[in-house]
Amino acid sequence: MNVRITPSLLHGTVQAPPSKSMAHRHLICAALADGISVVGGVDYSEDILATMDCMTAFGAKFTTDGSTVTVDGRGMFRGDGAILNCRESGSTLRFLLPMALCCGRPMTFRGKGRLMERPMDIYEDLCREKGFSFTRAPGEITVCGNLTHGEYRIRGDISSQFISGMILALATRSGDSHIGILPPFESRSYVLLTISALEKAGIPVRFTDEYHIYIPGGLQFAPFSGDVEGDFSNAAFLDAFNCIGCDVRVGGLAADSLQGDRVYKEHYPALCAGAPVIDISDCPDLGPVLLAVAALKNGGVFTGTARLAVKESDRGAAMAEELAKVGITLVCEENRITVPGGQVLHAPETIIDGHNDHRIVMAMAVVLSAVGGEIAGAEAVRKSYPGFFEDMECLSGKVEIL
Repeated sequence: MNVRITPSLLHGTVQAPPSKSMAHRHLICAALADGISVVGGVDYSEDILATMDCMTAFGAKFTTDGSTVTVDGRGMFRGDGAILNCRESGSTLRFLLPMALCCGRPMTFRGKGRLMERPMDIYEDLCREKGFSFTRAPGEITVCGNLTHGEYRIRGDISSQFISGMILALATRSGDSHIGILPPFESRSYVLLTISALEKAGIPVRFTDEYHIYIPGGLQFAPFSGDVEGDFSNAAFLDAFNCIGCDVRVGGLAADSLQGDRVYKEHYPALCAGAPVIDISDCPDLGPVLLAVAALKNGGVFTGTARLAVKESDRGAAMAEELAKVGITLVCEENRITVPGGQVLHAPETIIDGHNDHRIVMAMAVVLSAVGGEIAGAEAVRKSYPGFFEDMECLSGKVEIL
């Protein structure tokens, strides 16, 4: 799907889409509960559908009614599904691989795009240490083991989803567990989101100090009801239009949210006022949109960018390639990206490539709202924010689906 965007000033009020991060966690915890839970405000993006598919293979049952999902977890771990289709969802794969190690039988994860090429060393090393099976084949990973409670150590400079996956799985075990985080500890806020979701299900996981997490065992997940809060990660793309003279008001965001990507509200004013140095090691998903805003304003320096290379695309390289088409040169180093100031944007002479990455597509849509142009592969937004272009149109953005 291609999308043509004509320069326009967006204005009006729009609700932030539901948090994909929290929807994953709520649906998993609901599936682990011995009873019926109701999760409201779910947006059926490709990633969320992947998690629901995989939890169904484990034995949970999902019934949808509009944006409300009723979850029956009474069959959890009693399903006969051996294939877990993660589509392109890294969250689904990382959250659920340790859960598969609780089954004592072979479970195969499959995925599309770059998913199965992304690093899984943390789990592979764990399986080797514990004598579990971990086998890679083209487009799939098969594991088999019987994860037990105990002491575990995990690097803190990798995706926090590995830590969250271990917490979720260990919370189902019969005894207490402890996870020690090897510093530096990046994306701590995402682990806090996992702990908050577990608290809703009656599982009191907690930090005992800055680098140690206690997971009680032998507890039954309790059914619960609640709505998914608004998503700061995707709201950041809507709010970015305000950096170029638009008047967009984004509703549905909790002022007391634990979401780490809420920090964009601090970074945007800094980028509009000057060319700041911003460390994105705790908010790598904001990388593309922060680079876009820096290109549209005064430039900036971004550190902690190494993890951008192992996302749905190599996001640093992808943004450098696409921003070059509108006259912006990035300086990409191993763990730093510089957007020099004083560069002049122009309409691209060639079509922008979405790189099969939802965040590249949305970041470049913000840029093209200023200079105009066309994006190929725009359907990638279905991964996290299916209604993105519809919301742009509702805000008087000039968007044409080709």
